[in-house]
Formats: sequence, structure tokens, C-alpha cells
Amino acid sequence: MQIRIAGIEPESIVDGPGYRFAVFVQGCPHGCAECHNPETHDFEGGTLVDTDEIIDHLGRNPLVRGLTLSGGEPMLKAQALAVIAQAAKARGLNVWCYTGYTLEELDETNDEAQQRLLALVDVLVDGPYVAAQRSLALPFCGSTNQRLIDMKKTRESGSVVLYEPQAW
Repeated sequence: MQIRIAGIEPESIVDGPGYRFAVFVQGCPHGCAECHNPETHDFEGGTLVDTDEIIDHLGRNPLVRGLTLSGGEPMLKAQALAVIAQAAKARGLNVWCYTGYTLEELDETNDEAQQRLLALVDVLVDGPYVAAQRSLALPFCGSTNQRLIDMKKTRESGSVVLYEPQAW
């Protein structure tokens, strides 16, 4: 399966806890002012790659403990990202996903591919970046409106449960 990506960071330390394999998808409709990745907005930019090519790189570095899906807007590439996330889980990696949508918005769409991806996500960082709410004090997100959602606990409880970052 093909996916248009902006790039890959095989050893990220800012897109979740520990060393992470980060995939940045290409294309974003949100247009957040002062976006950290404005080069990912153009839906025709980036590079078209096969999901198998990305999966081949997962788990090569034994220090990497997770996969992070970012962008652009990952939920617009949910079908391909679910394939990659499934491979990450099979390799014992946790999965984080950044999205400009809220979890409630994603649940309302009832999109099958997005729901399949969400079922594989351990932590969802949701909500658009809002420059007026920017904070450098937040772990793993850029503005105070964004939430780090523990998806397993959220699924178990039926209501949003926030992820509690471990002391590092």
C-alpha cells in the first residue's frame, strides 16, 4: 500500500517518551497558525512510499521503543498508517499519534479506517495547535488545548482518560 509522507525520523526524542520511530505524513487541512511542520501541509508534496518500506525499518534499532505518527494529518492516511501501526505492535512497540482533530470529532465521523487506527494507538495527542495557547512547559504537545489521551484506559472506561507521563 502506498502512502505520501513528508519524512521519517528513525530516532526521535521529542515525539513521545524515549527513542521513537516517527513517520510524518504529507497533507494537512487544518492550517494552524505558526505550525511546527508547515512543509507538511501540501497534499501533493512529500514522497510517495510503500508501507512495506517503512515497516522494514521498524525495530532495526533496539533502543527505539515506539512508533509516532505525525504530520501533516495522520487521520487522513489512516488506512496505510493502521498497517504500519499493526506491524509496530507486532514488534512490541507502543504507538503514539498526533492529530489536529479531537477524539470526539474522530468518533463522530465513524470512519472505519480511522477507528481501526485508533484501536492500535496507545496515546493520542489530539486537537489543533493554537499559537495563542502555546506552552513550552507541556510534555509532548505544543498548546494547552491539546490532550495526551491514554487510549487503552479511555476505551476501558468509556470516557477520556489523560496519559500521565512518567518522570524522566
